[in-house]
Amino acid sequence: MILFKGCRVYAPEFLGEQDVLVAGSRIAAVGEGLQPAGGCATTVVEGRGLRLLPGLIDSHVHIAGAGGEGGPATRTPEMRLLDMVEGGITTVIGCLGTDGLTRSVASVLMKAKGLRQEGVSAWIYTGAYQVPTPTLFGDAGKDLALVDEVIGVGEIAIADHRSSSPSVDELIRLAKLARVGGMIGGKAGIVNIHLGDAPEPFSLLIAAVRQSELRFSQFLPTHCNRTRAVFEAAKQYGREGFVDITASSYPYYPDEEIKPSACLRELLAAGVPLEHITFSSDGCGSLPVFNAKGELQSLATGKPKAIFNELIDCVRLEKMPLEKALPVVTANVAAILKLPGKGRVAAGLDADLLLLDGEDRIRHLLANGRWLIRDGEIVQRGTFA
Repeated sequence: MILFKGCRVYAPEFLGEQDVLVAGSRIAAVGEGLQPAGGCATTVVEGRGLRLLPGLIDSHVHIAGAGGEGGPATRTPEMRLLDMVEGGITTVIGCLGTDGLTRSVASVLMKAKGLRQEGVSAWIYTGAYQVPTPTLFGDAGKDLALVDEVIGVGEIAIADHRSSSPSVDELIRLAKLARVGGMIGGKAGIVNIHLGDAPEPFSLLIAAVRQSELRFSQFLPTHCNRTRAVFEAAKQYGREGFVDITASSYPYYPDEEIKPSACLRELLAAGVPLEHITFSSDGCGSLPVFNAKGELQSLATGKPKAIFNELIDCVRLEKMPLEKALPVVTANVAAILKLPGKGRVAAGLDADLLLLDGEDRIRHLLANGRWLIRDGEIVQRGTFA
């Protein structure tokens, strides 16, 4: 057992100074004056001056690598456990991306299983940019129903020159497969959407909802801050549907993209409900730049730690209370994706805990009750770090 004493707890709402007791992989209690349980070996950690938060959740990570837009040598490598640890991340959702041709959903699934074996939490989307989309069992619904790690479909590309340009009917059909598979498997069954920068980027999603029985909550479009035009459209769309802001690319393209911390402030000012907004990193994905002729000009790769950096900038630069910014990388993600036990600090939930000092440095990090960082030192780096 581990007992954190006197921390300033953000659950993500601010609870004041509280003690947090961890028993095994779960949070046993949150309250004042908690004491070690009799007969149990308990590590007591002094938490005065520390803020205790839920471990961060990154809902869009290319955990098995991605890219390839510039040829075989531009395929990005797999994510390391260390990449999560350095960013205070205890849960990831893996996806394929552009290359659903030479990469497989099976490789993403096995990477997620490997991360679970290393002590963190990991789920995946089945599919890739293309429609029809690659799957494990030849049917997205079956993947959701039968495979524990599969919680949705994606990332399906729209409004992008790399998209397979699915029709409204094709998108509706895929979303309904995801929904039914999710219902049978007890999953969110959501469709993660790669949003390009074509004119009216949300039009296909809006048409799919208007022409069917689907709801906006069936879709989670990402990269909503890729250009000012896309972001302005996201302010309208976000009043009804979810919007995911990509953190990893900034500051590679500051002339085009909107900084995520500023996005949160602008979205809230535009009337988008806080619970509709999430941040993800696009970590380990490729960040290509194409010229007007569609030729690749440069390529970089995203870092999972970007969501941590942007969370801190929401507080430091945008002057937002931590409890206002924190849900976009914790509770909102867990609620939208229906991740059991994740995203909050409360008795009975998973002991995914991130403790920061007064300089916003990670002092402690636990995933499922296991130390990843202790007293500022990384103690779990992963198998090949």
